Amino acid sequence: MTTNQSNDSGRGRSILLAGAGGVLGRHITRALTQAGHKVTGLGRGGRNDLQADLTNRDALLRAVDGHHFDTVIHAATALRKPPMRHRDMHATNALRTDGTVHLIEAAQATGARRFVAESMVFGYGYGDHGDRVLVEDDPFGPRGRSPELEGHIAAMRIKEQLTFGTAGLEGIALRFGLFYGPAGTDALLPMLRKRQLPVPADHGRVLPWIDLTDAARAVVAAVERGRPGQAYNIADRTPMGFGAHVRCVAEEFGLPKPLTVPLWLMRPMSYAHTVMSTTLRVSTAKAERELGWTPAHPATRDGLAAMRAAALT
Repeated sequence: MTTNQSNDSGRGRSILLAGAGGVLGRHITRALTQAGHKVTGLGRGGRNDLQADLTNRDALLRAVDGHHFDTVIHAATALRKPPMRHRDMHATNALRTDGTVHLIEAAQATGARRFVAESMVFGYGYGDHGDRVLVEDDPFGPRGRSPELEGHIAAMRIKEQLTFGTAGLEGIALRFGLFYGPAGTDALLPMLRKRQLPVPADHGRVLPWIDLTDAARAVVAAVERGRPGQAYNIADRTPMGFGAHVRCVAEEFGLPKPLTVPLWLMRPMSYAHTVMSTTLRVSTAKAERELGWTPAHPATRDGLAAMRAAALT
């Protein structure tokens, strides 16, 4: 059995990262390793150190048997491309519910003391939140307005409840904005090049965004300095409409401007339509105060410029 004693200084921790093979997971692995932590990747793919599906309890417990970790991070999703229809979220919802139950059991079996969960700002609810800037004390996980929306929101609600409600675990949740950046935005570029990505006019609607490298830095901060039982909003300082974001990507990379279409035309893409119909702003003051984290890229344009510059080097 391998052993690593828990490090109360927050440095040099032994960390099990579920979802290490995903886009965010790869950024998290790099950031944690650079910060001096030892990362063991967990997931279904062959490139992971430990292979198991979080929804398969027995396989997961077999995979972690004989290992010890100080911290477990749940960043697993089933999203290989942006979700377009509600059904595209169903497998990820299962990872947030059953997968979290099983991963917490695995964390307990390996002696972990800290559990950091990837959460999302959409847990505050889809729809129009107006000009109000939401903070972590605002209701999280309100009942969805339809069975499909309730399925998505319930999964986020349950994941946080399990994270905070397990005795003996220091549970922390990071409520991320929409991701963009290296290995994330890349998927949009061929579609924009071929003008296959129409977007609606935003009409004042905005959403929180977060560069993937900044998101990974927030995970490191939560591992090292997060307060048990707390949630933190993680987003940049410049909320932006979905259409404006995509147009910004096209402009930054010198690609054709996407076609603008009426929002109702997006209804067949039911989940994307829901996201594009939402107005949501969040405060990150708590994360900046308690985690000592600030976004290196305060606006989408800053992050995209850095991404393009890195691609040219």
